[in-house]
Amino acid sequence: MRAVCRNRKISLDGLRPDMAPMLEYRVSAHRVNAHGSVASAKDAEIVLDTDINGRPDAFNPAELFLAAIAACMIKGIERVTPMLKFNLRGVEVKLHGVRQDSPPKMVSVDYELIVDTDEDDRRLDLLHLNVRKFGTISNTAAAALKLEGVIKRKT
Repeated sequence: MRAVCRNRKISLDGLRPDMAPMLEYRVSAHRVNAHGSVASAKDAEIVLDTDINGRPDAFNPAELFLAAIAACMIKGIERVTPMLKFNLRGVEVKLHGVRQDSPPKMVSVDYELIVDTDEDDRRLDLLHLNVRKFGTISNTAAAALKLEGVIKRKT
């Protein structure tokens, strides 16, 4: 039995009764030419920097990885702020990734979550805890590399 919701497929095959359904995602990508590629999902497309010399108008794979972590954190904030009744005016995420050359891999990501809010420090820490605890992409990254960061109030 399978239920499908646009780009997220919920698979009910082989699940134990106490387990939630697994979500699945689909993205396709194709090479346009030696200077770039395009990835698509749902009705969206992203131009990818797959040029061996790089290009300034598209995200390379490392930047796309960092952007996925940022999007996960912002989406997590959007999800939990109504539950926590947390008042915010805006959010910014700044990330810094470190890549080793041989073998090539990301070894660490540091981030700053900058929240425009009047909430007190305890509530700001609670927001950060929820973002870190329930983020699919950030949890996946944290299992593979050092993922550390701080939450700050916008000044």
